[in-house]
Amino acid sequence: MGRGKSNDPKDVKRKEKTKIQLKRRIGCFDGVSFIIGSIVGAGIFVSPTGVLKHSLLNVGVALTIWTASGLVSLMGSLCYAELGTALPFSGGEYSHIKRGLGSLPAFVFIWTSTFTKPASNAARALLFAEYATQPFYGICPAPEVLKKCLALAVLWSLGILNGRSVKVAAWVQTVFTLLKMMALSVIAIGGIVLLVGGRKENLTRFEDMFGSEMPNASQIAEAFFQGLYAYGGWWSLNYMAEEMKNPSRNIPLTVMTAVPAVIVFYLLVNISYLTVLTPKEIVSSVAVAVTWADRVIPSVAWIIPVSVAVSIFGALNSSMFTLGRLSYAGSQSGHLPVLISMLNVHTCTPAPAMIFSTTIASIFIIPSDLIMLTNYFGFSAWLMIGLTCASLIVLRYQEPNLHRPYKVFLPVPFVMVAMSFFLVLAPIVWSPNMQYFYAFLFMLGSLIVYIPFVHFKLHFAFFDKITCYLQLLLEVSPADGSDESKCE
Repeated sequence: MGRGKSNDPKDVKRKEKTKIQLKRRIGCFDGVSFIIGSIVGAGIFVSPTGVLKHSLLNVGVALTIWTASGLVSLMGSLCYAELGTALPFSGGEYSHIKRGLGSLPAFVFIWTSTFTKPASNAARALLFAEYATQPFYGICPAPEVLKKCLALAVLWSLGILNGRSVKVAAWVQTVFTLLKMMALSVIAIGGIVLLVGGRKENLTRFEDMFGSEMPNASQIAEAFFQGLYAYGGWWSLNYMAEEMKNPSRNIPLTVMTAVPAVIVFYLLVNISYLTVLTPKEIVSSVAVAVTWADRVIPSVAWIIPVSVAVSIFGALNSSMFTLGRLSYAGSQSGHLPVLISMLNVHTCTPAPAMIFSTTIASIFIIPSDLIMLTNYFGFSAWLMIGLTCASLIVLRYQEPNLHRPYKVFLPVPFVMVAMSFFLVLAPIVWSPNMQYFYAFLFMLGSLIVYIPFVHFKLHFAFFDKITCYLQLLLEVSPADGSDESKCE
């Protein structure tokens, strides 16, 4: 007599635990840490001068732009919250664009991201190495070889960490986010104390904030670009939606907690800088927070350079985590090699995806000058944000019955789409450059890969042998529910 399937709840629970799939291990607090950690990098410590410079040193205009940039970021994150709760899958914008607009726009996104996001991680790793090594060399520059070796070591340490344990990666992110927020709190509270003290030189900049020269429309737009860049990273939570506990509740709650918190901190820190330094001093300073510390807390001014390194490390950890999930989602859809969508059989983490994204970032470390080219791909980030918000609008009409635990006010995605395409076109129109043309060519180059390998499903048998060997070597397996193993 054959054995039937057990209906014992304990057996069912045991089977659920042994399934090879991404586990829901990220709570609301972890999500807040990841978003804040993604947004707050070195910029707010080192050089928040772009907004002030393009505002023509007008303090009132600069603070208004910081606020407006934060509100735009909040609107975008609320659009993403709807998509993340309705479609809680790994891959962030990639998954939403694919569902709303189709396979080709999604492939262009992952093609571009496979180049730009690892290059951005390489830049962060090099910047961390710069701040971590410089104290040991005083006024002399640290050797390039040392910085590159340290950058590679940090990249692979975080890559291995994120590929082995989601819990430990989330714990590291929480610790480093708390450390950087403590450093920002020191600056913010220092400014408040000085303002409350009421010394005339500290209040001068705020008595007639809009009294100086007003910037024109193009200068305001440039300042707005700088402000939005400082808030970059608000979209990171959707990359881990598949691993969020109770995503219907926690994704909106996390977004509505993290982004407003960053807005408040950015405003307080900028007010603190303006309390201690004149607008001209801020614009001319190489590292504003260091100059601020030399004036306010000279005996422990070393805290700020250490805080910059800590902040970069936290932002890099968050970016490494999300990039691995993007590669994983792209592979699941057949847009990247099948091995990348496999999970480690012991930890249920996307280890191959982490190895893939870390390897590409490591390549960019070697010829670090190439990282400068990624500046010309800045427009592509807003192009993809625009396409993601357009996907939300399309899905509202194409799939009206899709379960949406959270729904954003519909005019908000329309505003985000219009703003995104303005931010894409404005730099190209105002300052045309051949590098933008090359960037577009690179994006169009995705068709060379898409048509044969995705559309016509061109396949080489020897890839199966390589995949089988690597699958056994890395101890990985397709996620349950897929049929991708090449070793059967």
